[in-house]
Amino acid sequence: MVRIINYQKRQAEDGREFFILVLQGGIELVKSQETGKFYVTARKAGISSTFDELTCKSLVGTEIPGCIVKVKCEPYKYTVKETGEELTLTHRFEYSDSDVETKTVEKSETTIEHFMTSTPQGNTFSKNGELVH
Repeated sequence: MVRIINYQKRQAEDGREFFILVLQGGIELVKSQETGKFYVTARKAGISSTFDELTCKSLVGTEIPGCIVKVKCEPYKYTVKETGEELTLTHRFEYSDSDVETKTVEKSETTIEHFMTSTPQGNTFSKNGELVH
């Protein structure tokens, strides 16, 4: 699921104004390449809309199915607002309606019969049969 967290006014090449919705995915842990420490972040992407400003404003907070995916692209310059550092990036984030964040759950080879027969009988919290506080 992604959440609409904001909207922005943009101008098309022909001068026409339109709005994009800013989408954010769930949180994820990322390991810093410089320090090796983890930090928490969330992917964001913008998506064009045909809505007016009032509609966009009312949609903030709405969750929609899908995810934000990392897509390779031609290298471009990006300046980090907080530090002024200029980076060259080769990816961008886009909305995808397929939920690729869903992990595949593997089926266990253990059957319920095997589990029940291998579980110790009686008081499983005590090795000597006595309950001691």
